[in-house]
Amino acid sequence: MTKPIMIMGCTSDAGKSFVVAGLCRMFANRGVNVAPFKAQNMSNNAAVTAKGEEIGRAQYLQAIAAKVTPDVRMNPVLLKPSADTKSQLILNGKPAPELSEIPWMERKAYLFTHVEKALADLQQEYQQIIIEGAGSPAEVNLRPSDIVNMSVALICNADVYLVADIDKGGAFAHLLGTFMCLAKEEQQLIKGFVLNKFRGDPLLLGNAMDWLEEKTGVPTVANIHYFPHRLPEEDTLHHRAAYKRGLINIALIAYPYAANMDEFDNLIHQDNVNVVPLRDGQSLVDFDAIILPGSKNTAASLLHLRESGLANEISKAAQRGQPILGICGGMQLLGEHILDPHHIEGGDEQGLGLLPIITAHAQTKTTRQREIDWQGFKLSGYEIHHGHTKMSLKSDAQMTTCKSFIETDLGWQQGNVYGCYLHGLFDNKGFINQFLTNLGWEGDADDHAVSLDAELNRVADMFEKLDWL
Repeated sequence: MTKPIMIMGCTSDAGKSFVVAGLCRMFANRGVNVAPFKAQNMSNNAAVTAKGEEIGRAQYLQAIAAKVTPDVRMNPVLLKPSADTKSQLILNGKPAPELSEIPWMERKAYLFTHVEKALADLQQEYQQIIIEGAGSPAEVNLRPSDIVNMSVALICNADVYLVADIDKGGAFAHLLGTFMCLAKEEQQLIKGFVLNKFRGDPLLLGNAMDWLEEKTGVPTVANIHYFPHRLPEEDTLHHRAAYKRGLINIALIAYPYAANMDEFDNLIHQDNVNVVPLRDGQSLVDFDAIILPGSKNTAASLLHLRESGLANEISKAAQRGQPILGICGGMQLLGEHILDPHHIEGGDEQGLGLLPIITAHAQTKTTRQREIDWQGFKLSGYEIHHGHTKMSLKSDAQMTTCKSFIETDLGWQQGNVYGCYLHGLFDNKGFINQFLTNLGWEGDADDHAVSLDAELNRVADMFEKLDWL
């Protein structure tokens, strides 16, 4: 076992998750038994382990990068935002509603022992741990409640590398300012600064790195050039696109609290396919298909659809016969009613009424991986939902026209409107090929697992050439 390496950022979205994934694959390719760790993640992009436990998608990806089985110990605390000031707290892979009610600044006493145990266990099993921080360690107002940044670095005496996004400007001010906000014993853990997303000639940096080292005693150990890649984003959909004639155009409805948006990455990267995230109301008449993703707060998502006019546009698209697919919360939105007796999300709501189904949120959460035989293919995916959904049969006509989709009690279809609880559909070559072919696409989709593995190796090769670690 060697000293843990910890990647912190001057800001959110500095590239910490990307760097950790690249380092995990780099060490794995060297033959090192390596594992990722992030004490606390805040994201609605969640994955389910083989044991049915939730962790952040970033740590799931980093485990794949490390060539090890994703494990809940790699992310013992996960916060899933469902309102501006409310998050569901997932502890060791399971919801902990009693802790969600404790004020933020008081949670450390309840959570940090779990963080320490998870990290200590991983250190016993792996030669090298690559730790990711969260946000910035310079948030002095959050220092008393910190369980993810310098508190973690101190308990394991990690070698810390501080990353700044130079593409956004102000990188050297960020690095110096962050360093100066740290306590003396924390500063001593900083082994190097890392510039990320640099564009242009390195000569443009002049003597800035020498200046920074004179101020701090810390060298700049790596300058990562802007590196376009296809790895999933941690928690924010950065993809932007507009409708383009001549392509297969798919509207992805990006309402508030949309969840697991990374599951559409494989769809986004297919040739001649244009996935257009829509946040505001506009006509959907020209789109070849419409997708409603998962949602951590269906009430808030429904309100946005109605206020933006998208609810009306989706209903008109259904009447025109355009394919409409809802996944998990998106399927619930397409139904008649969403009942929330335990106030898991945002209360009872009337759905869009495009599928004859009713959902009731239960206190117990379903989290499991699935492998399903479907039309001659093996579909792999995962479920992650509080909702229990069933058909609402009001007439013989509905009994005739509404049928199961993917699997009984997992999904439903009525004409051109369909939905299911299975996340990860588009990672399956058989499903994505059939979905796109039905829209008039001519092609053969990539095998997502093979493409992801190749992309991780490409990123790792770039890190290897940096000769940093």
